Amino acid sequence: MTRPGIGVRLLLAQTLVLLAGAATVWIVAAVVGPPLFREHLHRAGVPAMSSEQMHAEQAYTYATALSIGVALAVSALAALVVTWYFSRRVQRSVAEVALAAAAVADGRYDSRVSSPGMGDDFDSLARAFNQMASRLESVDATRRRLFGDLAHEIRTPVAVLEAYFEAVEDGVKTLDRETITMLRDQTRRLVRFSDDVAALAQAEEDHATITLTSVNPAELIESAVNAAADRFAAKDVTLTTHVDDGLPSLSADPHRLGQVLGNLLDNALRHTASGGRVDIAAMGNGGELTIAVTDDGAGITAEHLPHLFERFYRVDAARDRAHGGAGIGLAIAKAFVEAHNGHITADSRGPGTGAIFTITLPVRRD
Repeated sequence: MTRPGIGVRLLLAQTLVLLAGAATVWIVAAVVGPPLFREHLHRAGVPAMSSEQMHAEQAYTYATALSIGVALAVSALAALVVTWYFSRRVQRSVAEVALAAAAVADGRYDSRVSSPGMGDDFDSLARAFNQMASRLESVDATRRRLFGDLAHEIRTPVAVLEAYFEAVEDGVKTLDRETITMLRDQTRRLVRFSDDVAALAQAEEDHATITLTSVNPAELIESAVNAAADRFAAKDVTLTTHVDDGLPSLSADPHRLGQVLGNLLDNALRHTASGGRVDIAAMGNGGELTIAVTDDGAGITAEHLPHLFERFYRVDAARDRAHGGAGIGLAIAKAFVEAHNGHITADSRGPGTGAIFTITLPVRRD
């Protein structure tokens, strides 16, 4: 059964209000009016039960009925016009939202609705819908890019493995040390990529993977530096630290923050040439701790800065793939930092000027 639309419902509501008002006026006019009118006639000297009184009361009754009838007719007409006007506007707005919602449901996330100009409530609805559609559009774009990147990252080592296996089977290559090394490099690349994706998924599980304990920032940084020292030495990149004395402890997960610092150091090393320099510094600022990783490497253009922490985003895709980067490390770092109620930013003055990644974390309050 078809239910009445909003226009019909508004009209019925207006009709009920008019009927209630008309009934109230009629009852008041019929019960209160005649005695008061009769009382005033008597005070004016009109004899009771006289023909003058009867004529005056008939005139009063007729005038009252006519006035109420005309007022009811005019009110009904005005209510009908106003209801028709507003119901049309509301119906157009609702229909626009319904059509846009259907389009979004069909996957057309670029659908938007205009502001109906009918007050804050409808404007808020339009803004909320547009924000939802924009977020879904962004999520869909990220999902498509994610699948494309996943396919590319997996395809390359698998294709290399397949080519080497075919070459060995055909006798073009032998299973010597060089071939085994190449095969192991590609399998390690797949394993590393699988670990990175798993770490990212775990990092984005909100606070489920965070085990808080008291952490000494100086010890945390020292541990991260020691873990990366060999890699920096192998590339001839100097790694220095500047940690303020007496830093307050953190309420944090040392393993996850160690992973964050490790990712930032790996990122700095990847983009710093041999002979370069990377510095990690920590300082307290009121109720916050700031850790900054600074390098004098390739630098970042302004157009890339807003996207650095997106999954699978690379400033230089070809170079990063050549160095084994999957574009996940900074996304993992961002997820873990935010899980600690902190935030992470990146800054650079442009190509060739290096970059600085800054982590801000709340300090532990005893």
